Amino acid sequence: MVLRGGTCRLVKRCTNVGIRHVRTLPRLTPQEVTSILQANEYTKDFEGPGSIKSYDSNQLASNNPIEDTRSEAQCLLTKGMLLGVFDGHGGGACAQVISKRLFNYISACLLPPEILQQYLDSIKTNRNLELIKTFNDKVEFVAEIKELYRSSFLTFVKELIKSGSPKEFQMETALENAFLRLDNDLSTEALIKSSKKEAARTLAVAMSGAVAAIAHIDGPHLHVAGVGDCQVVLGVLSESDGWSTKMMTVEHNSDNRDEVKRILSEHPPNEKSTVIKMERLLGQLAPLRALGDFRYKWSKDIMRQVVVPFLGETAIPPNYYTPPYLTAKPEVKYHRLTPRDKFIIIGSDGLWDLISPLQAVRLVGEHMSGKVTLSPLRLPRKNMKLSDINEMLLQRKEGLKKKPLDGNAATHLLRNALGGTEYGIDHGKLSQLLTLPSEVVRVFRDDITITVVYFDSEFLRHCPP
Repeated sequence: MVLRGGTCRLVKRCTNVGIRHVRTLPRLTPQEVTSILQANEYTKDFEGPGSIKSYDSNQLASNNPIEDTRSEAQCLLTKGMLLGVFDGHGGGACAQVISKRLFNYISACLLPPEILQQYLDSIKTNRNLELIKTFNDKVEFVAEIKELYRSSFLTFVKELIKSGSPKEFQMETALENAFLRLDNDLSTEALIKSSKKEAARTLAVAMSGAVAAIAHIDGPHLHVAGVGDCQVVLGVLSESDGWSTKMMTVEHNSDNRDEVKRILSEHPPNEKSTVIKMERLLGQLAPLRALGDFRYKWSKDIMRQVVVPFLGETAIPPNYYTPPYLTAKPEVKYHRLTPRDKFIIIGSDGLWDLISPLQAVRLVGEHMSGKVTLSPLRLPRKNMKLSDINEMLLQRKEGLKKKPLDGNAATHLLRNALGGTEYGIDHGKLSQLLTLPSEVVRVFRDDITITVVYFDSEFLRHCPP
């Protein structure tokens, strides 16, 4: 979020207002709490062989409208699956746009020129070969913007074909290219001459920003690309049945010394005291990498020509001498999945502000064992031995102790992040955090978006090394 002077006074004032409101908040019933928490949940199960069994997703708004978005899609011309969480700031426009466009850019970067040519040919003959199949996608662009975005993407595909196949395919390079090209297209689209209505839309996207974390899963291969402070954590079950975590992202903020060093090295020494100020980029922006946010990327001349007429001189950040100060280049990590790797959690910072990655993994792990008790017992196969059935019953008995209120793991995380205490769920705390007035809720909690992806241990057990 971009914050200017007087931030501390604003937070203090809002906090005091919030405390007065909290004392008079209406108490929700448990049923009302559950209804709110489950309103945006989504579950997708996958049949057939593959490393992904299912995923659960949910989100809870703090901003109105919510600035977080989420996307999940199957790559149709490769075997991969893409899942991502996008956290907007300065409005939700940028997050909304990149969540609908980025996966197509990634899919194109994964394909050889001959397949991309087939894709272009299909469009010319109105066969319209699709690159991805999306799930839970409820947003549609208006016609003019949709055509603009389509044109940008097709130009990118043509350039990929022209550049030819790389000597050696690198997933890291493909993901970086997709992020950076989409970000570049957002800039180009905002700078081209167009109608006032269209210009207002593209400029709104360019002036807002978004951080993101996406996972690409293809068999046992997990690649995660992150920009900003969304996080992805892998839940690992040890041989002693204890849970541990593996972080698949790093946060790009002022707490990351390597990131601060990188940015300072890209600007003259005399800017050392102004590039990062009050733990923010140019004293304003908390994430040090993001898509959009072109007020930290464009030259001062472009800012004066394009932005100042709409937003005034204050749109140019202070001490703005040697842009760009911000990049959309993601940091990419790879992990080969094993049968001990049970799930990943992709979450916006609204989740991680409330619970740690290890707490989240333990909660999902407990949910896994307790969730089986929410449905009737069914034997997985015929002719089972009595000893195997007895083992199943013992596991079910143990699971009853952890029986969750929610079948969706993302909802389970939401409930515990908001209302969890060392003694269990505090309904009063949960009720208060769900009924905070709109003018103060952002002080107490951020938008929260969560996707939990479950892996098929049997599939991973039989994957070739």
